[in-house]
Amino acid sequence: MAMTSWPSSGRQTRHQLAFFLFLLLLDVGICVPLLSFPLSLPRDKNMISRKFYIKDDVFWKDGNRFQIIGGDLHYFRVLPEYWEDRLLRAKALGLNTIQVYVPWNLHEPKPEKMVFEGIGDLVSFLKLCDKLNFLVMLRAGPYICGEWDLGGFPAWLLAVRPRLQLRTSDPAYLKLVERWWNVLFPKVFPLLYSNGGPVIMVQIENEYGSYGNDKAYLRNLVSMARRHLGDDIILYTTDGGTRETLEKGTVPVDDVYSTVDFTTGDDPWPIFELQKKFNAPGRSPPLSSEFYTGWLTHWGEKIAKTDAEFTASSLEKILSRNGSAVLYMVHGGTNFGFYNGANTGSDEFDYKPDLTSYDYDAPIRESGDIDNPKFQALQRVIKKYSAAPHSIVPSNKQRKAYGPIKMQMTTSLFDLVSMSDPANVITSTKPMSMESAGQMFGFLLYESSYNAKKSGNVLRIPKVHDRAQVFVSCLSQDVDVRGLRYSGTTERWNNQPVSLPTTECTSNTSLFILVENMGRVNYGPYIFDEKGILSLVYLDGQILHGWKMIKIPLHNLNQVPNLSFEMQHSKKRTEKFTNDVGQKEPALFAGEFSINTVEEIKDTYLSFNGWGKGVAFVNNFNIGRYWPSRGPQCNLYVPAPLLKPGKNTLKLLQVIFELESPHLELLLDAVDREDFTCGSNDSKVNQL
Repeated sequence: MAMTSWPSSGRQTRHQLAFFLFLLLLDVGICVPLLSFPLSLPRDKNMISRKFYIKDDVFWKDGNRFQIIGGDLHYFRVLPEYWEDRLLRAKALGLNTIQVYVPWNLHEPKPEKMVFEGIGDLVSFLKLCDKLNFLVMLRAGPYICGEWDLGGFPAWLLAVRPRLQLRTSDPAYLKLVERWWNVLFPKVFPLLYSNGGPVIMVQIENEYGSYGNDKAYLRNLVSMARRHLGDDIILYTTDGGTRETLEKGTVPVDDVYSTVDFTTGDDPWPIFELQKKFNAPGRSPPLSSEFYTGWLTHWGEKIAKTDAEFTASSLEKILSRNGSAVLYMVHGGTNFGFYNGANTGSDEFDYKPDLTSYDYDAPIRESGDIDNPKFQALQRVIKKYSAAPHSIVPSNKQRKAYGPIKMQMTTSLFDLVSMSDPANVITSTKPMSMESAGQMFGFLLYESSYNAKKSGNVLRIPKVHDRAQVFVSCLSQDVDVRGLRYSGTTERWNNQPVSLPTTECTSNTSLFILVENMGRVNYGPYIFDEKGILSLVYLDGQILHGWKMIKIPLHNLNQVPNLSFEMQHSKKRTEKFTNDVGQKEPALFAGEFSINTVEEIKDTYLSFNGWGKGVAFVNNFNIGRYWPSRGPQCNLYVPAPLLKPGKNTLKLLQVIFELESPHLELLLDAVDREDFTCGSNDSKVNQL
């Protein structure tokens, strides 16, 4: 069987053949000088002794039984400066294995533009796991789910024509997957366990049985992975613990291991017995590859919580009978940038975007804190079954409340329009999707014009993904914030028509629609989730033609910021504005505060209590979205490594893209703790 074969590198194979030939010659009585054959080298001996495999329904590591007690921890949700800190906390919990997704979209944000630096430095993360004596289960995708934008698929896949059939054996789609894996897997191969690295298993796809039933697709992925990784590595799938999902999601070949996940609190052992039916005889060690320590939260929901003792006792049911489990999550981290995912309900309009925080109620909290009942309860259970020595428990990171910060409007939406680079403007007879316009994340501004009626007009957009704010102005007037009138908001989940106000324009009225991409669906049948205006636009029942699409170039995670856009307009422009603007016009705000000494640089949180909705940047790093008026998340986590020395003191510069505030000066507060108590009743804006 492939998973129990010895390492098969070319040099090893030659040495083994030489050894067998030597024995054969001895057997027939031919004397051969021993030195004539290079039987082995020290490196080969080490590699041959390193072997992780499955036999008799048990994991074996170097000939010894092994129980996987692991946890998911995602490098792309943690600053690289904190990778080791978070891994040490996982070690203190008693874990011996780290499971980690690889998000294709982070590493190939544009076609054939590969990024493996910064927070995307996968190789460094895997080497760090190895340094800390963790084994690694690598979830290579190409689809990962993970509450991550588009389930890890690059958004530009949605703009490919003819339209791709994602997660199928569509040849055009598979060709792009192969191109991606041709880059990824050569980086992974030297880090396989048999080659001296930490990677013991590589996952193919993710929970495919909850989506499709294309066995040819899965077999293609297996073949691609085997070509790059060889036969020594265990390839595995993960599916829900039901017969239907396992029948659809497993690969009908003997050398792919099928694992299961299921709701915490379910009796695990009947599910493990079912798991056996989808693995070859003797090839089904019981493994819950996603043991849920908590759950995700969408905007507008109460923060998800699960009981610590209940979670720990559920884990013990698995470990006490030599089962294996991977905690999902051991540490959630943060959905920095625009990479949060979303879910849908009964249809694609029942849209539920995820919070910026991916705390997940995990035992290691978003800020790294482990002084909580869940960490302690899980640690007590794991210590009973983990043979690995426990490192000293790291102390919690200190946090600091830096106090109130004065934020001042620097650029209005109209300024953005007037300063637009012609290269960022696209014209079309009808609206284009964000992906077709080349704006993969953030915001796209649509502009058109119409003849206003004295009685007003009604605007209807049948399909907008995900949230559109509508403004009107007179083309004949000078570009002035007073000339821009907020008309209303329509959203994917309510699709309300917008009544346009009466105007006294001497010529056509200009129409602006600012559309926000709030995160692509990452799970279920609606993952082909294009953004922007995806239908014709109707004014009083008639199609509105003639559009400009204007890109708003806010940078995403691990992208070089567009400093010319974000910083050149930092000069105060309040002489053009008045405090009684009385409208919800999006604007850029900026502010700063000082830190006296290096020793005072600590983790902090930006409190947006009383703010509306937007995106925040700290020293040109996109720390994510805020929406306290919807809740429940009030504060955004700011890790200390984002704070750096200024000219004379340490400074924190925030540039907030505030979507709903009509005020020129606002207060922001840097506080020392998380807060998930915001909601729809808390919509007051803090004014100076």
